[in-house]
Amino acid sequence: MTSYLTGLIGAGIGPSLSPALHEREADRHGVRLVYRTLDIDVLGVPPEAVGELVHAARRLGFDGLNITHPCKQLVIEHLDELAPEAAELGAVNTVVFRDGRAVGHNTDATGFARSFARGLADAPTGDVVQLGAGGAGAAVAHALLNLGVDRVTLIDTDPSRAAALAAALVTRFGAGRAVSAPAGATAESVGAADGLVHATPTGMVAHPGLPLPAALLRPGLWVAEVVYRPLETELLREARALGCRTLDGGGMAVFQAADAFRLFTGLEPHTGPMFADLGDLAAFPA
Repeated sequence: MTSYLTGLIGAGIGPSLSPALHEREADRHGVRLVYRTLDIDVLGVPPEAVGELVHAARRLGFDGLNITHPCKQLVIEHLDELAPEAAELGAVNTVVFRDGRAVGHNTDATGFARSFARGLADAPTGDVVQLGAGGAGAAVAHALLNLGVDRVTLIDTDPSRAAALAAALVTRFGAGRAVSAPAGATAESVGAADGLVHATPTGMVAHPGLPLPAALLRPGLWVAEVVYRPLETELLREARALGCRTLDGGGMAVFQAADAFRLFTGLEPHTGPMFADLGDLAAFPA
């Protein structure tokens, strides 16, 4: 039986559903895939140790790795090559080991785009506020502008990171398509927006809470989430209570996993059954 050895590097990834999503999909193809988590919190190492973990995985015969918060940008300097989409985004969430080389890819942008098209296809896309400008945020912001959003306003706890991403987006998409704003302008920015995208770890099992005051939400504002464990974050719960249209992080999780599975194995994933898997797995407490 053909077999694959893969894994995930990140912080607080114990509740991740990636291992089960990949292993169940492999079973449907009649191949064996082992998926291990390399949690830097459990290992007691800093995010900068991602390079050592990647090198160790390569030596141990891994076929590939997924990379998540907070290592998606830090991992780049430890790779031999970047696929065009990863180079463009400046963030990597999938590493494939092939022919002695470690190649970085990014399946977050396509994952979010496909999820948005599936759940919010007819939503107004004039002005969108995005919270978070890290690795996932870069991918999501690119996806939003590719989807036709007129302008993305980026807000991050690190203002320089938001400004740098906005500048990169303007270089690619044109003047006025992306701007950064300080955290103090969140109320004003959200008040004028059609939609809100959340792309930080807040709301994850290990980082509970809201990324902004619930009082800033209002009916008519659509809210999209990147966090998928839990599927209903506190942000989505508050938004739905107000009647906002919402998009949970499950679609992005499935589509990015499907694209990564294809990169790892060369096999075409079954996204329908993978959504069923997600619903089944997410029903269990983290």
